[in-house]
Amino acid sequence: MNYVRPYRKVFYSLIFLTIATAALGTLRPFLIQKMVDVSIEQGDVQGVNKMFGLLVVLLIAHTIVSYLQTYYGGWLGQYIVRDIRVDLYRHILDLRLKFFDRTPIGVLVTRNISDVETLSDVFSEGLAAMVGDILQLVFIVGFMFWIDWRLTLVSLAVVPPLLISTYVFKEKVKKSFQEVRTAVASLNSFVQEHLTGMNVVQIFNNEEREFKKFRAINQEHTRANIRSVLYYSIYFPVAEVLAAMGVGLLVWYAAQGQIEGTISKGALIAFIMYNGLFFRPIRQIADRFNTLQLGLVSTERLLKLLDSKELIADNGTYAPDHLRGDVQFEHVWFAYNDEEYVLKDISFEVQAGQTVAFVGATGAGKTSIINLLSRFYEINKGTIRVDGHDLREFDLKHLRRHIGVVLQDVFLFAGTIADNITLGNKDITEAQIWEAAELVGARRFIERLPNGLNYKVMERGATLSVGQRQLISFVRAMVYQPRIIILDEATSSVDSETEELIQEAIEKLMQGRTSLVIAHRLSTIQKADRIIVLDRGEIKESGNHEELLRHGGFYAQLYQMQYKDALNTPAE
Repeated sequence: MNYVRPYRKVFYSLIFLTIATAALGTLRPFLIQKMVDVSIEQGDVQGVNKMFGLLVVLLIAHTIVSYLQTYYGGWLGQYIVRDIRVDLYRHILDLRLKFFDRTPIGVLVTRNISDVETLSDVFSEGLAAMVGDILQLVFIVGFMFWIDWRLTLVSLAVVPPLLISTYVFKEKVKKSFQEVRTAVASLNSFVQEHLTGMNVVQIFNNEEREFKKFRAINQEHTRANIRSVLYYSIYFPVAEVLAAMGVGLLVWYAAQGQIEGTISKGALIAFIMYNGLFFRPIRQIADRFNTLQLGLVSTERLLKLLDSKELIADNGTYAPDHLRGDVQFEHVWFAYNDEEYVLKDISFEVQAGQTVAFVGATGAGKTSIINLLSRFYEINKGTIRVDGHDLREFDLKHLRRHIGVVLQDVFLFAGTIADNITLGNKDITEAQIWEAAELVGARRFIERLPNGLNYKVMERGATLSVGQRQLISFVRAMVYQPRIIILDEATSSVDSETEELIQEAIEKLMQGRTSLVIAHRLSTIQKADRIIVLDRGEIKESGNHEELLRHGGFYAQLYQMQYKDALNTPAE
């Protein structure tokens, strides 16, 4: 109802149209009964013509009102669904990364598209139409009692078994629809994940095994749908048989009354028409109730997502125009699952303009540090400061605007090179893009591409090399002029020749900026002002390259194992 409120005029109009449709749809048998019993029985031709004209007007009015009800019901449903989808996507954008770590992307796609679309059916075909059917039943029963209460009771004799079968059908189909929605989410998750990782599937000749998995999931989806089809195939013939029995019982009783002169011909004709009108809404209510049930299942899923409290707390108001770039970690503890700490009592300071590198084995906590600085995750204990202010005091968008991040795995969206650099920011001009590209050494390769900045990048940048994607990410970071630069193993996936080009870009990117660097290659961290060695979430050593080598500790061992052979230079 919160989403209906902005369109309450249309909603109230829809209520009126629904009532009008139900009333107009049930007047015809009543008028025909009057025409037969009054005009025809008395041979009043003029009365027959008047009644016929009235029926034509009634039919035209019913058609117009039905059209308006259907149109406005669909219109209201589409606009409400639009608003829900916008709010849902906005909510997803505000969720912290911890939520995405454990939620399959396919599930979120299902929520934002399939489940929301189901709500459209609820508004356009379910709720309003069901209310209309119920009102139509009320009007039908009212007119039937008005004409002849005895025929009404005879006609309603088959209603109890019909209601029982409708209830059983509703419960069975509700369960099958829940299974269908679960199967759809599983299917979407599997397809999305494996299409994204298709190169891994093909590299390891895993096509047949993955196909078997898909076939099993698809089979479960099929079984869930077939169960709902089974219930439909049982219910509707049962409803038809009961409706036919009701008509037969009515004709049998009315025929005797007609013979005895206690029931008029018009009443018999009207009741046969009302019988057809009466059972059709009941069958439709059962069908629409299932649409409503399916909508309730989708609504429950959507509300669960919308009610998720895993939001990034953005209560800060500090938004300075300029940052120096001082960074302090003070006794920081952090765990992804609130049980196993991946960072333990981490403390260090980076002064504005300095370059600090982090090294350590996989899982040492290097990436966690940069994730915390960007507030992708919240720390468990301790304090992180930028320019002396607690990170939580900053306006989140303002903070991230001053932090440039270049990741090892560069993600490019389907679109142009320019779109991937600016990310849709209209304030960034083409001249600024070329200036940043020139600065990091990416201009030459961009100019060689067909259409230059307007070159269409395929999904995830599949048509570009790893080095080209990496250079684009440097341009993307540079064009926003950040004060703090984060490089997460930016050269670990490229060859030596490309690394030299990227290394030049890194040096230009870091110039005059606070830089936090994660790298496995010595060429990236050798010139750092300070190198921090991490192991199992703890700081083991800290110093510059020469100091750590002379110390002969953890860093020296890493150097001997990983860097000496790569550089072909003896350790000092």
